[in-house]
Amino acid sequence: MRNFKIALILPAIGLLAACSSVGPDKTRDRGNDSKHLSQLQAGIWVDPNGCDHWIIDDGVEGYLSARTDRYGKPVCSGVAPPTVATGDFKRGGGLADLL
Repeated sequence: MRNFKIALILPAIGLLAACSSVGPDKTRDRGNDSKHLSQLQAGIWVDPNGCDHWIIDDGVEGYLSARTDRYGKPVCSGVAPPTVATGDFKRGGGLADLL
C-alpha cells in the first residue's frame, strides 16, 4: 500500500513542479509590428449569455478576455446583441478610446 501511495504522490509533485510563474510574456503582440496589447484597439464581443468580452484582432493573432468590473464580476452592458462584436478592433490604436 505504501508503494501505491508513493506512486500516486510522485507524479503529482512533478506536475506541480512544472507549474511556474516564469513563461512567455502574454501582454505583448507577437506579429511583425510587435506592440504591447495596451497599444492596440479593442472592441467588445457579447457572448451568448449577454456578457461582454474585450476582443483584439491584428490580422494574424486574436485576443479575447472577459470584461469585468473592479470586483471581478462580469460586465453585461447590452452594447450589442448576443454573439456580435462591436468596435473598431481590427485596426491599431489605443485602448483608451473604449474606456
